[in-house]
Amino acid sequence: MTSTGIRLFPDTYVDSVLQLAGTRAMREQPGVEWAAAAMATAANVETLLGEGFPESELAGARANDLVLAARAEDDEAVRAALQAGEQAMFAARPAAEVGPGAIPRTLEEALARKPDRTVAVISVPGDYATLEAHKALAARLDVLLFSDNVDVTAEIELKDRAVAEGRLMMGPGAGTALLGGTCLGFANVVRPGRVGIVAAAGTGAQEAMSLLDRWGAGVSAVIGVGGRDLTEAVDGRMAKQAVAALRADPGTEAILLVSKPPSPRVAAAVVAAAGGRPLVAALIGLPEDIDLPGNVTVARTLEAGVLRTLDLLGLPRPDLLGDLGDQVDAAMCRLGPDRRAIRGLFSGGTLCYESQVILAEVFGPVHSNAPLDKTLDLPIPAGASACLDLGEEEFTRGRPHPMIDPEARIEMLLEHGSDPSVAAIILDVVLGHGSAPDPAGLLAPACAQIAAGPQVVAYCLGTELDPQGLDRQRAILRDAGCIVTETAARATLAAAALAVRDPAIVRAAISR
Repeated sequence: MTSTGIRLFPDTYVDSVLQLAGTRAMREQPGVEWAAAAMATAANVETLLGEGFPESELAGARANDLVLAARAEDDEAVRAALQAGEQAMFAARPAAEVGPGAIPRTLEEALARKPDRTVAVISVPGDYATLEAHKALAARLDVLLFSDNVDVTAEIELKDRAVAEGRLMMGPGAGTALLGGTCLGFANVVRPGRVGIVAAAGTGAQEAMSLLDRWGAGVSAVIGVGGRDLTEAVDGRMAKQAVAALRADPGTEAILLVSKPPSPRVAAAVVAAAGGRPLVAALIGLPEDIDLPGNVTVARTLEAGVLRTLDLLGLPRPDLLGDLGDQVDAAMCRLGPDRRAIRGLFSGGTLCYESQVILAEVFGPVHSNAPLDKTLDLPIPAGASACLDLGEEEFTRGRPHPMIDPEARIEMLLEHGSDPSVAAIILDVVLGHGSAPDPAGLLAPACAQIAAGPQVVAYCLGTELDPQGLDRQRAILRDAGCIVTETAARATLAAAALAVRDPAIVRAAISR
């Protein structure tokens, strides 16, 4: 018989990093079976009820309330876990809750102290996000709206207001930006350079900025616009504003637009905002024969988009392969004849989508929880191939995003690594601000544990300037027996080569 316990902290908002700290502290206590620190949103309350926590203890909980929940072997273990979680989350908070040293509780208080600030980053539950964004725009601030669960009508209203006032309204659901050399949200540390990025895809923006840094072009700015911006409904309202801003920037020589397949009409209107400025549109999965102006180059993958941007700037293309073919040959020789499936365990939703696009071309359609082909979804049939976006809601309820904490992905890595039908597992390891301090170090033991089974093909998204260090993270994964590739696209190609036993696939002309 197990015990459960809950502590509710009304009107106490803490960010996902502190929630992670509390969750880890509770789960590390002896006798704990399950624990979570989370905001009491409707989805999180539903998760807690599903985990067996009594509805009576959650009655009246609101989205801006913090809840600590633990299930353990007895009441004493529950109390110890809740105490550990509370201490982990609040020990580092400033002692002063009032007076000059207190953390500002409103936008108005923050601006009163720092009136020269120009950008507001908003990360509150979706029910409150629209109002806070309107407040920021009224204060003449550009806005990065990290929050999701904002309906499309509110998004259009916010973006119309931002356009009218000459401001940026990045989001909702915009996780990445780089403005004035400052990283916002999940972002990578890059050298200043000649390319401005407009992105309707978070990890797509990160992949583009990282490759541009590593391959010598550098980045002038990254403007994330939210995943719905290039749809028919939103009509590219902020993408057009962002492209026009980069066109007017004397430090930006070329523009790279990153998106999953947009409305073709909207895409044409967005790229037209570049005027005559060279623009590459990396529209993942969109046919390359889309009708766009002559100054626009279209690519179907992130890798291809960055390579074509290098071409526009007259910069040399990098070596994408190195000894990748030899590594694939060696791995192929040890795989048993029944290992023919691919499993992609992604923390980046855009990278998961790109992988499906590439596999459809060189391998065949695969199952997914965020499918390219809407007829293919979960559960995964026995022996089938799949690409899973582990950042989707069904995998993050009651748990941190896998970029922040790879614990859930480690569990799935061990599960899929024990499947005798699997030839290759694709892992993306995202570095930069907002990500785990040492993601490769956390994933490597599980990779080594399954090394006798499927081949793990890993890709590190990041730069040497990131806090985790790109070279160090790559070395950790190689030491654990992983094949480590130069781009996310090459990781997918390597996995396909292993599954079909055709080493030529790693050299596929997907980037021409």
